[in-house]
Amino acid sequence: MSVTAINTATTRTQPSPFEIGFMTFVEITEDPRTGALPSAHQRARETIEQARLADQVGLDLFAVGEHHRTDFVGSAPPMVLAAAAEATERIRLTSSVTVLSSEDPVRVWEQFATLDQFSGGRAEIIAGRGSYTESFPLFGHDLADYADLFREKLDLLLEIRARNPITWKGRFRPALDNADIGPRALQDELPIWVGVGGTLASAISTGRLGLPMAMALLLGPITYHEQTVEMYRAAAERAGHDPAALRTSINLHGYVSRTSRRARDTMYPYFARGMMDNNHQRGKGFTMPRTAFDAQTSPNAGLVVGSPQEVIDKLLAYHEIYGLDRALIQMGFGGMPQKDVLDAIELLGTEVAPVVRREVAARKARTA
Repeated sequence: MSVTAINTATTRTQPSPFEIGFMTFVEITEDPRTGALPSAHQRARETIEQARLADQVGLDLFAVGEHHRTDFVGSAPPMVLAAAAEATERIRLTSSVTVLSSEDPVRVWEQFATLDQFSGGRAEIIAGRGSYTESFPLFGHDLADYADLFREKLDLLLEIRARNPITWKGRFRPALDNADIGPRALQDELPIWVGVGGTLASAISTGRLGLPMAMALLLGPITYHEQTVEMYRAAAERAGHDPAALRTSINLHGYVSRTSRRARDTMYPYFARGMMDNNHQRGKGFTMPRTAFDAQTSPNAGLVVGSPQEVIDKLLAYHEIYGLDRALIQMGFGGMPQKDVLDAIELLGTEVAPVVRREVAARKARTA
């Protein structure tokens, strides 16, 4: 790691006007160039190295997604995040997402509150319904209850955060009678975000609850979530929440390298392989031609790929369109070699993030 990277991490102490994080699913994919297939142990250790560097170069967040198949190591994000906590000092640690519909909210709270204690108050939860549904039959849940499970379990998780002991009753888990649930979080209020895909009903219910919203954008136009944000803020206002006080985030795929061409050439074969091998039905994803990939890296499309300046411009465009507070970028999807992932993390932290933060801070000052 460069001296510049170290200095960036040691001098940034104020809250960021725009948070930028690194996200991973810890997937295991055969390298399309070499045919090598990493072991679960290798991918686990690489992930902690990624978290350590993200912290050292001054990124704001390290996030781990949840999937329950052997081509993903991240079936237990709190475990991965706990290991990352011991390798880092300042970076915030979050799931992306916790599939709350198939989890026990009591156990989710216990795990993340414990993480919060061990990490010195750096834990967060992004709770979602889950676009991958393999966890539902695995833990004995009926997909017909997909929406009801999430609503009830989110309600319980918020109740646990708000008070202890707790008395509660629902449909899908045994009732709680004056239950003492510990530990409590170190933070005064452990952040709980709601992950939202393309369903407007999810955005509306999240706004009604006054919770921060984390959107996901895989492919499509950069403006894909305009209505999502509009409906979210309108629902929040109708429910008596101040829309200006609510936080929004977006989860994206991307890659940053020294030049535009190098970024696209490095990312494409791995991203295309990952979309085929690690999609919802293993090995039955969709084929992405290079022309389609390049189109998705254009200024008006969703992927955040290119030189540091291109990535800066794209993140500022996202902020301008949505008024975002943060972005989580998944770099390395599809089994990209560790060196290439680490190179991108360093550039994101040392050359992209400082510029984006300064520009967003200046925009906010002008607006104020």
